[in-house]
Amino acid sequence: MPRKPSEFIVHMLFDGGHHEEVSFSSIQDFQKWYSNELMPKASSEDFIKVPLPEVNPGEYMVIRPSRLIAIRVEPQFSSSVERF
Repeated sequence: MPRKPSEFIVHMLFDGGHHEEVSFSSIQDFQKWYSNELMPKASSEDFIKVPLPEVNPGEYMVIRPSRLIAIRVEPQFSSSVERF
């Protein structure tokens, strides 16, 4: 039985070399944010909000989409044994 990721870490690289990481609970959450927020404003200089995990309520990050040069999505597994 294939393992299921417990979350997805999204690594964002910005021009100038700055690197940030955010996590999404599912790949569908990332795809929704990517297609609804990031892609429509890909060349914009306006800030967009990046969702942060629920463990930090009230905390947020904003980015300029035009400054984002690379994204890497990495699945994270909390355990090699699935719990029921």
